[in-house]
Formats: sequence, C-alpha cells, structure tokens
Amino acid sequence: MSFEANGRTSSVSRKTNETDISLKFNVDGTGVSQLETDVPFLNHMLDLFTKHGHFDLSVNAKGDIEIDDHHTVEDIGICLGQVLREALGDKKGIKRYASVFVPMDESLAQVVIDISNRPHFEYRAEYPTQQVGSFDTQMVHEFLWKLALEARITLHVIVHYGHNTHHMIEAVFKALGRALDEATSIDPRVTGVPSTKGVL
Repeated sequence: MSFEANGRTSSVSRKTNETDISLKFNVDGTGVSQLETDVPFLNHMLDLFTKHGHFDLSVNAKGDIEIDDHHTVEDIGICLGQVLREALGDKKGIKRYASVFVPMDESLAQVVIDISNRPHFEYRAEYPTQQVGSFDTQMVHEFLWKLALEARITLHVIVHYGHNTHHMIEAVFKALGRALDEATSIDPRVTGVPSTKGVL
C-alpha cells in the first residue's frame, strides 16, 4: 500500500486502556485496504468504504471485545475522522458537497456530506434486526457520529428502505465512500476554498 508524500495522507496512533489503534489514510488512493481489527463485520464495511471511495486505508486495531465491540468501533471512527481532517489540510480546491444514493439489492441508502468544519450528524435508519452476526447495529451510529465529529463534517445518512440488515448497512458504507470521494475531489474551477467566508 502506498502513501505518497505528495498525496493527501495522514496517520494516527491512539492507545487507551480500552483500545490500541494505528491507522493510515490516503484520500487520493487506489481503493486498497489492509484491515486487522477484532470486529470482522467492520472490516468488511471498511473494505467496501475504501474500495468505493478509491482511498487507501490501513487499520490495525485491538480492543476490549471481551466486553463488546463498542470501544473498538467508536475509536476507529475517531481515528478515521482525525486523519481525514488532517489529510484535507486547508481544503483548497475541493468540491465540498456530495449527495450519493447506493442500492444494494432491495435496500437503498443515501449519504449527503458537507466538508464544512462544522460537525453535525443526522441519521435515519431502522433495521429489521439488531445484529448482523455478532455485530450490534447500534455501532453503525457510533462509528459514523464519531467520524463526523472528528473530521468536522456535516454528515446525513438515510436508509430509505430495505429488508436485509446486512444489505442496508452495506449500502450505507458504499454510499459513504462514494460521497466522501466526490466531496474531497479537486474541482479545477474552485479558487481557494468553496466558501464565501474564505475559509473552511
């Protein structure tokens, strides 16, 4: 996996009494992931996010999963938000906004992003089951909220409908990757940052 010095990249290490995480992120990647966490379903979702966003992502995480997955999932969201914010720097030239719909068989998810430097999260999702395998669906909210908070982005996630919980969450992560890819992409028409304030 490459993290070019001239690319929009960042890395972070976070160690607490609950988790030990090392994470690297390249906004301008090729869709390659190296994921080693104690939460297999999250590995699957992060792989989809990376592939559909054309990012590069490396995560090595150990956590107190003997209690539950909460701390590991939450702290990975924190770390991913931190590296995204750092990698984007002054945000000059980015498109800033994106709205993406992604179907996954019978399910349809929508993710809307504003890279605004104003953290806000709206979440509209009702899943048929509370778990996918051993993964608690409440963790999707925790991950996305901490990502939005630490990246300082406005993030709206809407699952319009679906019958299969796995499909519904998969559509969310695919849409997240694609929306973030679009919002962070460079628009040659933009001079400075896309804000009348002159700063993001």
